[in-house]
Amino acid sequence: MGQKTNPIGFRLVVNKDWRSKWYAEKKEFGELLVEDYKIRKALKDKLKEAAVPRIQIERATSRCRITIHSARPGVVIGRKGAEIDKIKEELSKMTGKEVYV
Repeated sequence: MGQKTNPIGFRLVVNKDWRSKWYAEKKEFGELLVEDYKIRKALKDKLKEAAVPRIQIERATSRCRITIHSARPGVVIGRKGAEIDKIKEELSKMTGKEVYV
């Protein structure tokens, strides 16, 4: 019997990347993990029509950079960038940090 490997962890080095890129101390880790979950859930609910398969989150001390991969970027951006500005405001209020989308 062979050893079973986690397919995501096994392929990360070859052709995939982590969905979240940040480091936290033990005290902060749980809070940031829950915050990531809330961000992903809020974006998936808000952007149902945009066909969003993947959301990447990168964090620094007081900033959060979110990359949204979408099949329909026009739905995400909106007219003259109005929709993306709303998303930035909502996420900034949710996290209390400066958010770049």
